[in-house]
Amino acid sequence: MSLLLLQIFNGLSLSSILLLIAIGLAITFGLMNVMNMAHGEFIMIGAYMAYLVQKWFQSYMPASAFGWYFVVSLGVAFVVAFAIGWLLEVVLIRFMYGRPLDSLLATWGVSLALQQIARSIFGAPNVAVKAPQWLEGGWHVTADLILPYKRLFIIGLVALCILIIYLYLYHSAGGRRMRAVMQNRQMASCLGISTRRVDAQSFAFGSAMAGIAGCALSLLGPIGPTIGTYYIVDAFMVVVLGGIGKLIGTVAGALGIGVFNTALEYTTSATLGKVLVFTLIIAFLQWKPMGLVTMRSRSLD
Repeated sequence: MSLLLLQIFNGLSLSSILLLIAIGLAITFGLMNVMNMAHGEFIMIGAYMAYLVQKWFQSYMPASAFGWYFVVSLGVAFVVAFAIGWLLEVVLIRFMYGRPLDSLLATWGVSLALQQIARSIFGAPNVAVKAPQWLEGGWHVTADLILPYKRLFIIGLVALCILIIYLYLYHSAGGRRMRAVMQNRQMASCLGISTRRVDAQSFAFGSAMAGIAGCALSLLGPIGPTIGTYYIVDAFMVVVLGGIGKLIGTVAGALGIGVFNTALEYTTSATLGKVLVFTLIIAFLQWKPMGLVTMRSRSLD
């Protein structure tokens, strides 16, 4: 029973990480059809913000306040990634709408530039972020089952992010405008909605969610300029499997990939399990090319 519970927890933990890195891409890719290959670099930005806030707390704050640095770093990562995402949309992305291949190449170039900037500022070697004391250790469920506090915190953080995004999309004026532009851009523009402003806000918000993901990933291991490249393929995989433009589809896609990946890796090996997951996704998309959940509308771009 302990082994079964551990495998279920590992599946949920991996699903939460995949969902956290993909939720921002689901917003930008689903709304604007922009293939943002620089999404992984916004994850990197969030991770480095956690590192900088940690260094600042170690240098200028009393030792008793060090435990709060990670909470502060989440807010800093969100703000910095949001600002850089808004700037990138204004300078480059808004000229790439309706040109998916051009946006792919352009954002890939941006990702290389951001990686080089990170190497110039922080150096090529990886750096470590020390978890606060209240995230060390684990919850002793049974004598044989210990659930790490770091993983539990990430699961709770993902649940909070999903709740906030849901409330914003379905219970706020800004969310209604975003969904209107997603479903019918021309009609939304005719009704007076500034689609350009909605695009900028959406891209910046998706980038900010990637920043939070990077901040959370800094708890799990060392960070470096190429940390985002390890997750960008998984992020696109979750979004495509879940269905473009649907929040519930992204959640279902991340949950399915995480659970199946954990189960297959346990029964086979890490490499073979990954190959089998990719094979199952390809076979599923042959059956349902639009993903698990499809958007229904009278008119889509």
